[in-house]
Order: sequence, then C-alpha cells, then structure tokens
Amino acid sequence: MRALSLYIPACRHCIVLGLALLCSGEIGAAGFALNEMSAAAIGNAFAGSAAAAEDIGTIYYNPAGLSRMSGRQFMLTGTALQPSVQFANQGTLGPAGSPATGGNGGDAGSWNAVPSLFYAADLAPRLRLGIGVYSPFGLKTDYDERWAGRYQALKSELKTLNLNPTLAYAVSEQFSVGIGVSAQYAKVELSRAIDFGSVCAARVGLAACARGGLLPQGKDGRVTLDGNDWAFGLNLGALYAPTPAWRIGVAYRSAIRHRFSGDARYDKPAGLPALLATAAAFSNTGIEAGLDLPESVNLSVYRELDSKWSLLGDINWTRWARFDELRVRFGNGAPDSVLREDWRNALRLGLAVNYRYNDAWKLRAGLAFEQSPVKPASRTPSVPDAARRLLAFGAQYKLSAQSTWDFAYMHIFVSDSDINRPEPPLGGTLRGRYQNDVNLLSIQYSHAF
Repeated sequence: MRALSLYIPACRHCIVLGLALLCSGEIGAAGFALNEMSAAAIGNAFAGSAAAAEDIGTIYYNPAGLSRMSGRQFMLTGTALQPSVQFANQGTLGPAGSPATGGNGGDAGSWNAVPSLFYAADLAPRLRLGIGVYSPFGLKTDYDERWAGRYQALKSELKTLNLNPTLAYAVSEQFSVGIGVSAQYAKVELSRAIDFGSVCAARVGLAACARGGLLPQGKDGRVTLDGNDWAFGLNLGALYAPTPAWRIGVAYRSAIRHRFSGDARYDKPAGLPALLATAAAFSNTGIEAGLDLPESVNLSVYRELDSKWSLLGDINWTRWARFDELRVRFGNGAPDSVLREDWRNALRLGLAVNYRYNDAWKLRAGLAFEQSPVKPASRTPSVPDAARRLLAFGAQYKLSAQSTWDFAYMHIFVSDSDINRPEPPLGGTLRGRYQNDVNLLSIQYSHAF
C-alpha cells in the first residue's frame, strides 16, 4: 500500500492522464487524425490527393485544385467508420500492485459517422472561392465499465468541426495557388475509474475500510472531463501541370493550438470516510489545458497514362512530435500537472490507380502505408495506435453532366501491438496485447449548377 501514500495530493493527475487519451487514439488515420473528406480520395487510399483535384473536396486536400473547376458546385460526403479495438489482458496490475480484476473491455470501437460539406463558386475569371465544413480530428472509444484497464481509460471522445473558407488563383494555365483559413471547434469528453477502495486503504487503513465494504478494486468511482475551445489555422497549396497529362501538387496545413476550458466532475461511491468524501483532490473543479494539433505537408503526383488509365502517388508528413507534454491548470489552486509524451513525426506513402471504364463509370483502387507516431513505450489504452496498411476500392458514376456519385470502401490493417503502461499511483499497470482494424464506407454526391 505504500505506493498509494501520495494518492490524494497526486489526484490532479486524474485529469492530465485523462487528457493524454487525446494523443493515443485513432479512427481514420494515424494518431487521431481524420482524412475522410472525399469518397474519391478514400477510394484511392488518399494517394495523390493534393494533385488529383477531381472534386471540390480539394478544398481540404489542396485548395489550389479549385482552379481546375468552374461555376458553382456543391458536394456532400458521408463516411461511416468502424474501428475494432480488441484487448487481451496479460498481467495487468491494479493501483495497489495486485492483479487487476475485470475483463478485456469488450470491443472498444464502434460505428462513427464523419460527414463533410463543400461549396465553390467563381469570383473572377482566374479566382475561385470555396468553403468546407468537416472534421479533421476525432476519436470515440468506450470500454466496459469493469474492464481491467478502467483506471486508465473508460470513455474517450473527441469531436472537431472545421470551417475552412479558401481562395484559389490560376497564375497561368499550368500553375495555380490556394490559401485557406481554418476556424476549428473542438470538444472533448474523457473518463476513467478511480479505485476508492485502494485509496481508502492507503489513507485510512485496510481494516477500517474493509468494515465499510471499501476494498481495493471493490469500490470504484469515476472522473469525467469535459472541455471545449475555438482555435484557428491556415492551409496553403500549389498545383503545377507541366502537361495536360501531369499534375504535381503540394499542400500544407498549419498546426492549430487549442486551449481547452471546462470541468472535472467526480462521482464518488457511498460510504466514503469524510477524509475522502470532502477531499479537495476529489472535488469538482474547472480546468484549463493545452493541445497542439500537428501541421502536415503532402506532396502528390497525378499521371494520365492514356484515356483510360491514370496513376496517383504521394508522400505525407505529419509533425506529431509536437506532443512533448500535456499541461493542465486547475481552478481550485492545485499545482499544474504535467504529463510527458514522446510522440514522433510520421509518414504516409500511397499509390493508386484509376480506370475510366466508359463516360459514366470510373473505377479506383489504392494502397498506402502509414507510420504510427506512437512509440511502444508511450502507447496508451484509448485506441492504441500502431503502423497501418490501407487497402481501398472505389467507383464513380456520372448520373448526368451536373450530377456525380462516388462510392468507396477501405480496410485499414493495424499491426498488432503490445502495451505495458504504468501510471502510478492512480492507474496501475496495463499489460496486454491489442488487435485492431478499421472499416470505412463512404458515399458522396456532387452537383454543378
């Protein structure tokens, strides 16, 4: 029980460790990024997305691509994602150092919807305006209440909404540039269990607590964090077409620095001694915390081989190494709590092929490999990240000169990964192995006026 002697003054770490879940989950891309803004891009496993410029989803992938289009256009995409997150316990320890009780947590993944909306119009012969509404980051995982790792994670949910007005200008027939501003809203809800049985044993004594039914891993409470914020960023792009058959695109999305404000709420079991029931460490309070979402650079190539076939490829770099620490400030005057992170920058490499079957139908396929920004030593239980292989297929059907439908399916093979995560003195040590994958289905409608 000695390891829990600092449990109450250290309970501010309940919050910072919970916020760490933001940096450990994923739905559609490495880390917790989302790239599913266009069914056409999904069908190519995102390969060549900064050079393809096939629809106004290019507002997200490369705003310069708008210069290849004209007139008023509208596009709506709906993507359903199903991450499967399966944990196998291999010796997890509770906060007091004894074997953890509880199961494997069930499947912590679930179906999630990721919609996006785009509109574009001409402002002048060479100048185009576009606006996109989409979600570039997000996660949602939910473990069973009594799983072995409940003291490190229960529910983790991050939602973002990005409003992205853009301008594209055709400098010449071969070269165009684009710029956009992102106004991003982010909301987070995170929760984890608190082992009040072990806390009571460490502070009051095991015998006294046992008389009241407060046994280690037998009387859990819960802490839930809610926070939200608006923040702003920038995206830039350039597109060069040396010949009608070649396009080279480069796109940059800036970092966005969120400063969350919100609340920490504690649910405490009945029968706690007054020392614990009234402790400031378990009292509801306001919080403030920072989260830097990373910048990225994409270099893409599009090549038409003939009237039927085209190839696409790209390399994408994301600066996940911005996650060096998470700092939380407390409204009750408690000292700042700091959790070190050790993320690394990550690359995605992709290759895709399109086949124009006839004037109405186009078929797509793509492969990509994506590094994980999470090092094994810093892996956490909220949808643990690992290296990925993306396999995708898609089809486009032109209903008329004005209306187009796109469909796509992608399967993400996530490498099996081990976790050995100590979080003293609150979270115990989570030990086990994860088997994860993700399925995506996407449908898109585009209309030109």
